[in-house]
Amino acid sequence: MKLLLTAISGLLMGLTTAPFSASYLAWIALIPLWLFTISHKTTSLTPGVKNKLKIRNIIVNEKTLIAFIWGFAYHGFSLFWITGIHPMTWMGVPWLFSLLIAIFCWLFITIWGAILVTLWSVIFRLFIGSKEIGNSPLPPLTKGGEEQGMGIKKKTWLNNNLFQSISRVVFGVAVWCLLELLWNQGDLWWTSLSYTQSPNNLTILQLTKLSGYSTVTAAIVAINGIFAESIFVLGVNKKQFSLLILTGTLGIILLHLGGFYLYKQPLINDLSKEINVGIIQGNIPNTIKLYASGWRKAIEGYTNGYEKLSNQKVDLIITPETALPFDVEYIIKNSSFYSAILKQKVPVILGAFGSEKRSYTNSLFMMTETGNILSRFDKVKLVPLGEYIPFEDILGKIINRLSPLDSRLIAGTSDQIFETPFGQAITGICYESAFSEHFRRQANAGGQFILTASNNAHYSEIMPAQHHAQDVIRAIETDRWMARATNTGYSAIVNPKGDTLWISEMNTYQLHQGTIYPRNSQTLYVKWGDWLTIILTILSGILWIIDN
Repeated sequence: MKLLLTAISGLLMGLTTAPFSASYLAWIALIPLWLFTISHKTTSLTPGVKNKLKIRNIIVNEKTLIAFIWGFAYHGFSLFWITGIHPMTWMGVPWLFSLLIAIFCWLFITIWGAILVTLWSVIFRLFIGSKEIGNSPLPPLTKGGEEQGMGIKKKTWLNNNLFQSISRVVFGVAVWCLLELLWNQGDLWWTSLSYTQSPNNLTILQLTKLSGYSTVTAAIVAINGIFAESIFVLGVNKKQFSLLILTGTLGIILLHLGGFYLYKQPLINDLSKEINVGIIQGNIPNTIKLYASGWRKAIEGYTNGYEKLSNQKVDLIITPETALPFDVEYIIKNSSFYSAILKQKVPVILGAFGSEKRSYTNSLFMMTETGNILSRFDKVKLVPLGEYIPFEDILGKIINRLSPLDSRLIAGTSDQIFETPFGQAITGICYESAFSEHFRRQANAGGQFILTASNNAHYSEIMPAQHHAQDVIRAIETDRWMARATNTGYSAIVNPKGDTLWISEMNTYQLHQGTIYPRNSQTLYVKWGDWLTIILTILSGILWIIDN
């Protein structure tokens, strides 16, 4: 029953993500995991047992399995869209082998996410589980003159229980945020708890301006932990139960009120620096994109779109990731698209491949009205198993080459600056939308607006919806206007509050003209990064020392 309830609660958390967007479930979906992980039964061993045996017993038990199941259910449901890479027969991969690759990719990234939840459970129990969880029964009543003494003992018992509840909540929040921060440094990351609130719960997302996505993650884990702690004392301590329920309820209200206050702050734009952008959504299916028919369709579609938007007097035109799937030098020498630039004289951000030594980069090129390349941005966060093969010496023999290029892709450096005729831009290519530090660094270095470019052609509508949700958070965190250009959807214009002012349809060729504004403001997150996780980690350490 525990395992089933755990799996259901993990699936409920999965339903909070776009496009299902039942964001309210996130505030209760962690409660079963917390209850089953931090039960009232002690996990300490009898005196004299070696520490190694104690640690092994904490790791290898039912509670570890419970955490893994919750994580697998949440991440597996949220990321099931990744199986959309199948079939890859258009790349020459046999149908059955393509299916196996898709299943492998889904299992790999799902298990990686489940490991985060499992580690949270193990660390929690390793540091907290050696004590009795604070819902032990009240001290027994006594007779005679001991009533006054028992009153003191009862008050001490209540205070200790409340202190332990607070300590556990702070510790649980700190560990979860710290693990998300560590996962965010690697190559596999997407399903932070924070994105369960995007794009619909814009009030709570305003809190990301304070300390990034971890602010929302911390709020979700804390509220779930407080409600779970109230269940621990249900029927044992009515006073503490009522206090915790009230605290959790007020917490949700105050968090949203704080976010609402930030959301209602006036959005002041410098109208003299208005940028009239044109977005081309080419809608070139991946099944033909890298073949002659796809090339012709891409060149024709993007050339015509460029000319039409130029005639509408836009200031800047944006194309998606690898809009023209050629080396940029080939485009300059041979394409009608480049000829249109020389004729129309409107700057364009072109998605194409760049050459670097003997390899290729997935890049965006800032081409001026004269056809010169002003700046170039090479994708930093490549897609594992899609654009490069991790542990290539081992996995490469099993999976072979998933990239359609003759040479492998290499990543750009993390210190790139992307200049445009309208100021410095914050740039993200596809998968990079999940990595907030990638955007924070560029904003801190002087980036004034966000430009993202994606493909997403091989996935169902779930993936582009989640991708848009990620970009909404990035716009809010950095307090920047954003223009998104995608191959098949969703392209969009997003303001610094996270409002989606325009969003494209899926799987259609579309042209759009919209307005964005450069901004020089700096949120607390842009200035100081994820300071909340650091403070929570220090505070939890202090509380743990006091309690021991």
